[in-house]
Amino acid sequence: MTTAKERSERIISPILLECREKNKRRFSIFSGWSFDVDVSQGLHGECDFLLSGVPFDFEIKVPVFALRETKGGEIESCLPQCAAQMVAAQLFNEREQNSIPAVFGCVTTGVVWRFLKLEGNNLIIDDDVYYLDKVPRILGVLQKIVNLYH
Repeated sequence: MTTAKERSERIISPILLECREKNKRRFSIFSGWSFDVDVSQGLHGECDFLLSGVPFDFEIKVPVFALRETKGGEIESCLPQCAAQMVAAQLFNEREQNSIPAVFGCVTTGVVWRFLKLEGNNLIIDDDVYYLDKVPRILGVLQKIVNLYH
């Protein structure tokens, strides 16, 4: 696969959709949506994927998970962008009075996956690296996150 869009459509989306189906569509998936929370703080722009704790909906209501897709294949360089989207989700939830314990995130090449957790002001980057040849492990991490909200 040569483009980010191709990776998104053939690898990332099917994994997220599988997780949603296994959970009877208890959350919404937004892809490519504008998520402008606070322009003055630089918390604006298009999100690659954002999962909302609200079942199928047409607007972002309770963002709980942000996924950032690498454009050049370098995971580490995208971690700050993912963290910024997570901060935006946290701020959005605070403003909307959505009480959630943490916001989660992921940076992926499609083949390599790294997960993050933002709890208050603490950003935790999982030491484990997950690979596409172990899709059940990736789905397991996603399931743990979904279980926190349902």
